[in-house]
Amino acid sequence: MSYHDEQESIESLKAWWTQWGNSTTWVVLIVLVAAASWNGWNFWQRRQAAEASVLYDQVQQAVASGDKAKVSRVAADMEDKFSSTAYAQMTALSAAKALYTAGDEPAAKALYTAGDEPAAKAQLQWTVDHAKDDEFRQIAKLRLASLLLDEKAYDAGLALLAEPQSDAFKGVVANGRGDLLAAQGKRDDARTAYKLALDTLPKTDSSARQLIQFKLDALGG
Repeated sequence: MSYHDEQESIESLKAWWTQWGNSTTWVVLIVLVAAASWNGWNFWQRRQAAEASVLYDQVQQAVASGDKAKVSRVAADMEDKFSSTAYAQMTALSAAKALYTAGDEPAAKALYTAGDEPAAKAQLQWTVDHAKDDEFRQIAKLRLASLLLDEKAYDAGLALLAEPQSDAFKGVVANGRGDLLAAQGKRDDARTAYKLALDTLPKTDSSARQLIQFKLDALGG
């Protein structure tokens, strides 16, 4: 390259930098900041999941030993600190079951003198309101609707199960609605719900289908 050509190239580069230099610097800076933010977010997510897994193990140990107070305490910590993780959803469902039932293990039976329905409902409601995964939310709705059925809060239970459901839950939700409607004395509506449950439940789920058919036959008509 001749001296003249080199000078032209330098002048062209200077002119380009004058026009685009600041913009290019900002673009590069934005890309670097975005990459750093993404890496930081991934690191934070991994750290959150690791710490949440430790709390989840503590909940499982408390459930197994029948320590209801610890179940409530650790579940509250999980929901307060790690609500964005899947562990929070699983913890709330486990805690709700442990708080409602007396437990199966001898140690649990000795400590769980009675089910704590309000605390169990609170855990299920938290899952309904905060679950990131639809599967956990639907399970919580079904279990909460079952508690509302026991309390004869039929309208509240039906409202909870009124939203459109994914195909995977359509059958069990229809069955839950059938139970609530039957308890209200709405026999025709209950029959319709049970028939929908039979139409949508997998053929392989024979035990559930037999139970629904029994309830349908009991309604007559």
